[in-house]
Amino acid sequence: MGDDYELLDAGDGRRLERFGRQIVDRPAPAAESRPLTPDAWKGATLRYDRRPDGSAGWRPADVRPWTVSTGGLEFELRPAAGGQVGLFPEHLGLAGWVAGRVAAVASAGKPPSVLNLFAYTGATTLVAARVGARVAHVDASATAVEWARRNAALSGLVDCPIRWLVEDAARFVRREAARGRRYQGVVLDPPTYGHGTGGRAWRLGEDLPPLLEAISQLLDPAGGFVLLTAHARDLSSADLAAAVESAAETRPGAVESGGLEVVARSGARLAAGVFARWPK
Repeated sequence: MGDDYELLDAGDGRRLERFGRQIVDRPAPAAESRPLTPDAWKGATLRYDRRPDGSAGWRPADVRPWTVSTGGLEFELRPAAGGQVGLFPEHLGLAGWVAGRVAAVASAGKPPSVLNLFAYTGATTLVAARVGARVAHVDASATAVEWARRNAALSGLVDCPIRWLVEDAARFVRREAARGRRYQGVVLDPPTYGHGTGGRAWRLGEDLPPLLEAISQLLDPAGGFVLLTAHARDLSSADLAAAVESAAETRPGAVESGGLEVVARSGARLAAGVFARWPK
């Protein structure tokens, strides 16, 4: 995953990670076992807590942004609301697959168009753009899109053909389908709950199936790829596989699915969601 990121340990509902110069202690509900290296947690430089009164926050509260390097890309990190820092380490293991699929499509003779929905701070966008894709980067948060643009600049990819779009994902997909647009790859990491532009509520169980049905209309009939990740604890990899099969429709190729997992230096294994991707 790169020298600047490492999961150090996990347990008691928390995860201990090194993001460059910061050692971050934050919640991880899936970490149900005991920590394997208790002394390592004393070295945390940044901690996020949810308090009994319902409030939450970082300690210390005045940490300035810092940068990390992973997979040959540069990212700005900073303490964000909800306990995030701007990078999802469990997605880094999928970067090679995305790059490989983009390269496979590009070998057919033209730069592939890739749609990245719920794109957040842009790790997958940058992976795809670096190997030649034209990317539509879509997120409902203007703050997240600006953050992703800074990551592109840090990584030397500011001149890549990336469209930076502050849009509701479902509305954008419907409009693209109406325009007859086609994409050779679609990547999406929808939240369990959230809000789109204009305050529209998003609920994964209700809103994902119609979104994938609309995405099926955007996929190039000649082929392409789909990568879906999710973090809802009641969703299985089989659930996601069935969802991606509906998007791929009758196109050839099997769907592969599994768990997202990060393995710690201590040997602890942290479950961090599920994925499904087509073609296998």
